[in-house]
Parts: sequence; structure tokens; C-alpha cells
Amino acid sequence: MTVQTPPRARRRRSGRFAPYVYLAPAMTLFALFLALPIGYALYLSFRTVKVSGLGLGKGARTEVWAGFDNYARSLTDPDFIDSVIRVALYGLVLVPVMLGLALLFALLLDSRRTRARGFSRVSIFLPYAVPAVIASLLWGFLYLPRVSPFYYVFDKIGWDAPDILSSQWVLFAIANIGLWGGVGFNMIVIYTALKAIPSELYEAARLDGATEVQIAWRIKIPVVTPSLILTFLFSMIATLQVFAEPMTLRPLTNTISSTWSPLMKVYRDAFTRDDIYSAAATSVIIALATFALSFGFLRLVQRRAFSQENS
Repeated sequence: MTVQTPPRARRRRSGRFAPYVYLAPAMTLFALFLALPIGYALYLSFRTVKVSGLGLGKGARTEVWAGFDNYARSLTDPDFIDSVIRVALYGLVLVPVMLGLALLFALLLDSRRTRARGFSRVSIFLPYAVPAVIASLLWGFLYLPRVSPFYYVFDKIGWDAPDILSSQWVLFAIANIGLWGGVGFNMIVIYTALKAIPSELYEAARLDGATEVQIAWRIKIPVVTPSLILTFLFSMIATLQVFAEPMTLRPLTNTISSTWSPLMKVYRDAFTRDDIYSAAATSVIIALATFALSFGFLRLVQRRAFSQENS
């Protein structure tokens, strides 16, 4: 005699696998296009090519185990060290100014006296929608003295404008492109957090005689501190991964080397020198440094960032 499973039990059993069915496409794409490439890059970072004789003929070039030699070469490479220093200076210039402007614009948009909020919000956010390569090309032509309308106006006025793409100013030129494109995104994040603040807090502060500046300084900024921490984290990660801006400007000037940023060095090693093993090791170092800085920063500010959620 066969015992039939009740329909309710069958539905309960099939319901257990329903979440995995919905997650399967995302998990498959994650495995194919993220997990496997990361694993393969990690594997290549421990390999190298051994050349026999002149390196000609079948079997003259064989892939062998290299251990940590690629990592040692990357960490002691002067080009890599210089690129890290340049990116650190780039971040010191870009991140504070970008977050300061984003906070200022968010506070201005949230003010009661602000008019045309929708237009202003879209205008500030719109540069973020422009791809980094397109923005770099646009700004690159504005930086060139022979084609830039700004240099033409300065020349007619009689002012001596500096060469923005010179070695003295090129870091600020690249930072300006990142600033132009990043302020809008961070402003939207902070502005969204400001709109979540109960209006009763503002009314109570105004009844106590607080001005708009005092409300912004003593209420708004402390409340949106978790959003500021989040935007700082995103900005720091983007700074460590800067690539499109200097790579696009490089054909326009001789002051940007092929190893201006760490990712540009990875690109040069992999696609110019055909040394994918050293490039893989440098990529792993950059990934580990990004993770370590992000995790360390969150550990440092976690009490301040999550105190409101835990209270």
C-alpha cells in the first residue's frame, strides 16, 4: 500500500527550495563573472614563465610556480610605490573637497529658503550620469590651451593662465574631473538622509530660538553622520581604483606616465609588457589594501556610525 504525501506537505517541501530557485541566476552570474576571475587572478599571481634557451620553439616557455616572488617584485617596484603616493595625494585633495561640497549642497537644498529644489538637485546630480571617459575627454579639451575657450578668454583679457596639464597641476586636473562627477552622487545620499529627519526637531529648535545655521550644525550634520561615513567609504574605494581619468588624459600630455595610478600599472604590465603574472599579483595587493583600509575605517567609526541604529 502506497502512502500519498498530502498536498500541503508537498507545497511546504517545494517552498523550501523556492528561494534558491530565485537566487540561482544571481549566484551563477556571481560565480562566473566575479568569483572565478578573482580565483584565477589569485592563481596567476603565484605563477610565472620560465624561459629556456632563446625562448623559441615548442616548450621553450613554460609556466611554473613562483610563490611570492611576484608580490615581492610588485611591493618593491619604484613605479608601484610612486603610483601609491600619487593616489594618496590625489585622495587627500579630492575626498575632503568632494564631501564638503556634497554636504554643503545637501544642506542648501534642505533649507526652507531654497527655491527650485528639483532643478538644482538634478543639475548637481547630472554630472554623475556622464561616464568617466566622456567627462575626462570633455575636461581634457578644456585643459588644452590651443582649443580651450577659457584660455582664449584669458588671453584676450591679458591674464597668464597656468598650464593645467603640467606636472605641477596635473594632479589637480584629474581631481577636478573626479570632483565634478562625484559631488552629485554623494549629495543625493546625504540629502536623502536629511529628508528622513523628523520636522518636529526643526520646529522645536526654532521655538528655542535656533537659527538655520545652528540647526544645520547641531542637528542636521550630527544626524547624517552615518551617511557621511558611508560616502567617505565609497569615495575612498573609488580613489584607490582611479583609472579612467588619468588613462583618458594620458594621450593629451606627457606628464601622466603609464603607471600614474596602481591600476594603470596593472594595465601596463598585463597588456603592454604581457606580464599577466605580475599584473595579477599587483591586482591582489590593491584588492587586499582596499579591503584592509575599508574594514579598518569601519572598525574605527562603527560605534559612531551605528550608534543611532542600536539605540
